[in-house]
Amino acid sequence: MSPNTGEHMDSIKKRVVIIGNGVAGVTAARFIRKWSDHVITIISSETDYFFSRPALMYIFMGHLRMEDTRPYANDFWQKNRIDLLRDHVVAIDTEARLLALESDGSISYDVLIVATGSVSKFFGWPGQQLRGVQGLYGLPDLERMEDTTRGIERAVVVGGSLIGIELAEMLHARRIPVSFLVREKSYMDMLLPAEESEMINREIRAHHIDLRLETELKEVSGDASDRVRGVTTGAGEEIPCQFVGLATGVTPNIAVARGSPIACQRGILVDEFLETNVPGVYAIGDCAEFRRDGLGYRRIDQLWYTGRHQGRSVARTGFYPILGNRVWCRFGCPMAAILGMLQKWFSRFRITTNGGQCISCGNCSTYCEMGIDVRWYAQRGQNVVRSSCVGCGICASVCPRGVLKLENGPLDQRYNGPVLIHNNHVSVVHVAATRPPSIGRFPRVQEDIPILGDHDWEY
Repeated sequence: MSPNTGEHMDSIKKRVVIIGNGVAGVTAARFIRKWSDHVITIISSETDYFFSRPALMYIFMGHLRMEDTRPYANDFWQKNRIDLLRDHVVAIDTEARLLALESDGSISYDVLIVATGSVSKFFGWPGQQLRGVQGLYGLPDLERMEDTTRGIERAVVVGGSLIGIELAEMLHARRIPVSFLVREKSYMDMLLPAEESEMINREIRAHHIDLRLETELKEVSGDASDRVRGVTTGAGEEIPCQFVGLATGVTPNIAVARGSPIACQRGILVDEFLETNVPGVYAIGDCAEFRRDGLGYRRIDQLWYTGRHQGRSVARTGFYPILGNRVWCRFGCPMAAILGMLQKWFSRFRITTNGGQCISCGNCSTYCEMGIDVRWYAQRGQNVVRSSCVGCGICASVCPRGVLKLENGPLDQRYNGPVLIHNNHVSVVHVAATRPPSIGRFPRVQEDIPILGDHDWEY
């Protein structure tokens, strides 16, 4: 139910339009279909079908084909009555509830979900517009990278993020020498203990990648044809190259909302129900920004797992038969309130956390059947004691770092237990030292975790 209009999404059959076919938008479509009979349309200008964006690197490296990155068969969408439209939305008319399309057409909506994701973030370096300078976010970036890296002699990657190490590995897989510029003293030292960060430094260099720590980009220089020919570091050193990969973060893609009444700051502003200031318009995933803190997420939380979680959450909004979920869940179910209080204050279990080891992978939040953002607690070393937590321990089971533990003990200090941040009792160095020799350093993607494993989504 919209608090501004008093409408129920399930009171009548509605037309739900989703802009963006990434994990957030597709998850919303899947669960709206699961819980309703609304007409659903997904609009995307990038691809015809949903694909696994984290798998782009494996296409470049030759491990996968594009069709291998699609979690669902092409006829899946028709079987589930989800319409796909390959087009670009250029404007939103919120008063008429109409979307203007690049093809000169238009499409109407009753409920609009904006899931446009992010775009690569640059910082105004001189020469960043040159051909051969780019980020890596979507399929157009991969296609451009295929073109601009053909026949080059050397590349530079800027930024010590996960995308940065992926770009370095992609280029290295094609035998292109890479200089990897990282401004920190050690790779990921803001997240990892010193010995583990140093272990990764050694591993990167062992693969003949020119890792340069405490090094920043100053400018990119080009030739007469506006093609990149080198970079200059903050220390004044010049590095010749024909490709520059910028892995310096992403920023919400809010271009479609500009010029409309939809309120934006860095992202599209939403409340705790992912609804914007315009009734019937929602935003999820990378493009969304919460209006205030304390909602279980960062204001902008640009992670794959977060997008998937928000897609499922927005599908629940308004699907309750009486008053809608905003009122029903908070005030309309006395049994849930009583059980919740008993569980929170008098049960003996708790999920304890070790914030010093959390890598923000999001597995815990993804697999929590109660919809709790466990990652938010894990990052802060805060025990999970909530009326909605049933103490199943799945979050602890799927945590790859041993951050979460299901405990059953005395009630004393259960609710306000000590914060455990920086209690680094799990050491990756120890795990690596005891690893069986048969396990390779860089397993192929087929030997790693599956790209998407949501078999419970099959209808």
